Amino acid sequence: MQTYEDDIVAWANEQVGLLLSGRFDLLDIRHIAEEIEDVGKSEQRELASRMAILLAHLLKWRYQPARRGATWEATIRAQRKEILYHLDDTSSLKPKLQETRWLDMMWSKALAQAVNETGLDCFPDTCPWSMREQVLHQEWYPGQLPRPEGRSLKELG
Repeated sequence: MQTYEDDIVAWANEQVGLLLSGRFDLLDIRHIAEEIEDVGKSEQRELASRMAILLAHLLKWRYQPARRGATWEATIRAQRKEILYHLDDTSSLKPKLQETRWLDMMWSKALAQAVNETGLDCFPDTCPWSMREQVLHQEWYPGQLPRPEGRSLKELG
């Protein structure tokens, strides 16, 4: 039998084989539980990372209008699209968008990234934008009105 510590990939393959063959008595339950828990944490990190990147780019867009360009716009669009896909695929993460603590953490990460990338220190301490109607709306940019054909997150409830 493979051990979790020696070769996680071989161990995982072995555990799958045991599950599929109904050999539940031989399963490494403790490590399986840890891996399942890690999957959930990984999904949360993915969302958090994309949200921080999006917010940082929105800050740069707002506070450096002379530097706006196709690259920033492409990053903003890509992050919004990936966040929407991620929330569609992992709907249990949708409540994160309403958790004050989580949103504060994303804003802090975005601020740190924006300050590091711009050298500016003029950003607001809290996010001035609504998550659903602005930040995640595909056509909204700070200082501009969204175009009506853009998709929003109203369906997230």
